[in-house]
Amino acid sequence: MNKVCWPYFDPDFDNLPERIYGPTCRVCIDNESIEDCTVVKVDSVNKQGLLLEMVQVLTDMNLTISKSYISSDGGWFMDVFHVKDENGNKLNDKKVIDYIQQAIGTTGEIPGSAMAKTYANKAVFGSENPSEHTAIELTGIDRPGLFSEISAALADLHCNILEAHAWSHNDRLACVAYVSDQSTDTPIDDPHRLAAMEEHLTTVLGATATADEQPSPSGTHINPLEAVKTGGFLGGDIGIKTKVERRLHQLMLSVRDFDSPSLGLRSNGGGADEGGRRRSRSPPVVWIESCDEKGYSIVSVECRDRPRLMFDTVCTLTDMQYVIFHASISSHGGFAFQEYFIRHVDGYALNTEGEKQRVIKCLEAAIERRVCEGVRLELCAANRIGLLSDITRVLRENGLAVVRADVATKGEKSMNAFYVRDVSGNEVDMDFVESMKREMGPIIDLAVKYDTRRSSSSSSASSTSPEQSRFSLGDLFRSQIGRLSQNFVPIK
Repeated sequence: MNKVCWPYFDPDFDNLPERIYGPTCRVCIDNESIEDCTVVKVDSVNKQGLLLEMVQVLTDMNLTISKSYISSDGGWFMDVFHVKDENGNKLNDKKVIDYIQQAIGTTGEIPGSAMAKTYANKAVFGSENPSEHTAIELTGIDRPGLFSEISAALADLHCNILEAHAWSHNDRLACVAYVSDQSTDTPIDDPHRLAAMEEHLTTVLGATATADEQPSPSGTHINPLEAVKTGGFLGGDIGIKTKVERRLHQLMLSVRDFDSPSLGLRSNGGGADEGGRRRSRSPPVVWIESCDEKGYSIVSVECRDRPRLMFDTVCTLTDMQYVIFHASISSHGGFAFQEYFIRHVDGYALNTEGEKQRVIKCLEAAIERRVCEGVRLELCAANRIGLLSDITRVLRENGLAVVRADVATKGEKSMNAFYVRDVSGNEVDMDFVESMKREMGPIIDLAVKYDTRRSSSSSSASSTSPEQSRFSLGDLFRSQIGRLSQNFVPIK
């Protein structure tokens, strides 16, 4: 009888690097060092897109990042975030702190995470849950009433809209909707029906095109195999919100909203922030310099501060295939200053003026997309088939155009948030709002939402110059280029 020998494999071999060098990702949350904010320190093995993943975790929890320092030279990622909760306080809830440590720690350990991918024109939103809905993406030239027409078209196609998100910017529209079959409340998977839906929606998107016009960048994509858990955009499951927002950024980029009319120069000269509060328009300023010593391009951003600003800029740079090696983020007196040291994924800095101008325009557009002109309306009603179509029809008939929409269902309730503006460019007449409330009836709760949490910082913004609080990592980088990465101490 022949003796068979098998090689021995140490079961702890896969964990050998971690036992030698420590965990691949360390997260430390410090509530003692700074009086008015919580410090989140991350020390991790680096990978492309890791910074965006970590910013997504914090953004999904509605945390405000007031300051951040980033370095990722030599294959190691070291970052410090100064964060506050949505009420401007430090993080004192142990459950929140534990979740941040777990979520960021997991993010740093998983190689090739889906969030690090660069999406093409197809939606890929990861979920471990079985598919319950059909995802629809739409892009095209915006016009007054277009979102209402899309809602009516979906109702005519016997689709139940469970969740929908739309952005309008510079005469471009991007929309992501999750629908189910009206009669069975199941995903729509019949290929013939899907083709008919796609054809009909594409016709609606291109209805204003004429023979003399250039081809419209309109498009409809339906993914019947979409595996998305839609938990309600207006406070739904953590991790879903920024995935949808990232996709909307990508769709807007695909229809080149950055090439449309001058950013920030609309006729009414004002807009609404995340809470719907009226604010004066101050267009962002973006410029790019070169750091020849290390072959970086230095991208600087200066604008009014607002929630989710860092997510928007980091998301745009990542999806444009740029790697962020170092960064400095700060805000004071209602202004924000961001500085990124980047290279393209091929290892080269921005060499041509055309490439620099494209990055500048794309960042300006990413910042401006959330600054909606108009008023935020919140509507809550018992969910039913065709509700969104009826609501948007009333808005359209009252001369209001939807420039941004977040629609979700929570149980038997439909939660709707619309940023609307007058189609003629005038201020929204609040008498219209009252007439809409009467027309919609008592079963719909309608309110105008104003956010006063950031009023103090906004009121001081007009008297505070951004130069007073600007900290340039570029100045530090040029003077201490060789010591920057070495000065970071690994978190114990």
